[in-house]
Amino acid sequence: MAKHETPMLDQLESGPWPSFVSDLKQEAVNRAKNEKGVEYQIPTDVVEDLLGILELSYKHGRGHWKHGGIVGVFGYGGGVIGRYCDQPQMFPGVAHFHTMRVNQPAGHFYKTEFLKQLCDLWDFRGSGITNMHGSTGDIIFLGTTTPQLEEIFYEMTHRLNQDLGGSGSNLRTPSDCIGQARCEWACYDTQKLCYHLTQEYQDELHRPAFPYKFKFKFDGCPNCCVASIARADMSFVGTWRDDIRMDQEAVQAYIGGELKPNGGAHAGRDWGPFDIQKEVIGRCPTECMWMEDKKLMIDNKECTRCMHCINVMPRALRIGEDRGLSILVGAKAPILDGAQMGSLLVPFVKAEEPYDEIKEVIENIWDWWMEEGKNRERLGELLKRQGFQRLLEVTGIDPDPRHVKEPRHNPYIFWKADEVSGGFERDVNEFRKHHQR
Repeated sequence: MAKHETPMLDQLESGPWPSFVSDLKQEAVNRAKNEKGVEYQIPTDVVEDLLGILELSYKHGRGHWKHGGIVGVFGYGGGVIGRYCDQPQMFPGVAHFHTMRVNQPAGHFYKTEFLKQLCDLWDFRGSGITNMHGSTGDIIFLGTTTPQLEEIFYEMTHRLNQDLGGSGSNLRTPSDCIGQARCEWACYDTQKLCYHLTQEYQDELHRPAFPYKFKFKFDGCPNCCVASIARADMSFVGTWRDDIRMDQEAVQAYIGGELKPNGGAHAGRDWGPFDIQKEVIGRCPTECMWMEDKKLMIDNKECTRCMHCINVMPRALRIGEDRGLSILVGAKAPILDGAQMGSLLVPFVKAEEPYDEIKEVIENIWDWWMEEGKNRERLGELLKRQGFQRLLEVTGIDPDPRHVKEPRHNPYIFWKADEVSGGFERDVNEFRKHHQR
């Protein structure tokens, strides 16, 4: 029999989709039975009490977790999120329920043995509840007590060769897509760059000193499978600067129906004959494609690398061969000042070791943000407050037409004194005299 009555949680099991409530109930039963004979280091009824406090939160319409003290492991300022319940007498199993973030392997590649070792450790010293993965990318260990934090950290670092991730006002755990390991569209080695910067910036990752959190995310191509452009203070998106490669015979094979569009992903549905005008050319955001003498033509200087045509006809169109990445900055979720997407800062840079050009941009931005950023102000909010031109100044990057997000809303152009030539000044003075007359 369940320790707590949970009528509202029970309703969440009634829908057509898998329910986290069912999973928690099963875990509670497994811990109660303890068929493996594990000597749990935290209360056996931790998951039952978690269900109980969640039911109480639904009943009262508010959370029952409180702020109270900083917890962590020795030498690290991040990686552990302290959690305490405000009803410890009623739910002693979750009086402490700290979350630990574990630095995920690049590209989320695991060995089964590694996952088994992680789960065995967490069953023994934690609640057994995990989240694969948190929104930042980490492996999330949900729920343990304060005395177990150092024990878990020691086991992970000494036996599993695994580090904690980031939390707090620091560099969060860098996250990347599968990259060149398995994706033919990856324009650079996302895993190598992600690993390199993770190692390079260990101090920024584990010892919070920033105004607020800062996220790196690495997408191998503009398909943006990690959604870096929407979620990262600094996103690295693979791109190319030469022409899209074309196979005209394959183009005709798509038109003739010999090849299925979208890699045959919609093979179970009848969308009718493939229409290149409707499905590819007409959907190009810059209208840089057309058919001429039964050949597909692309004005590559107008192409914005959106990937749509390549996704639809992967056998006919390929990414270019002069590959690198673009750096975008300032994306974030709607916490203080609304959600915003990343703004293009570096249109193209080669992603080659030792990545000094990339690290120079990163460190110039950090110097500016740490000097000018307010408490809990993300980079994107500082960017809005001081302007993109200021960002170009601190990074030493020359203005580029690709930095323009949209045409001007008003006719005012602001000049600095050292940018105004004598001839321009004479023209302005003549204009003023003319209007004064």
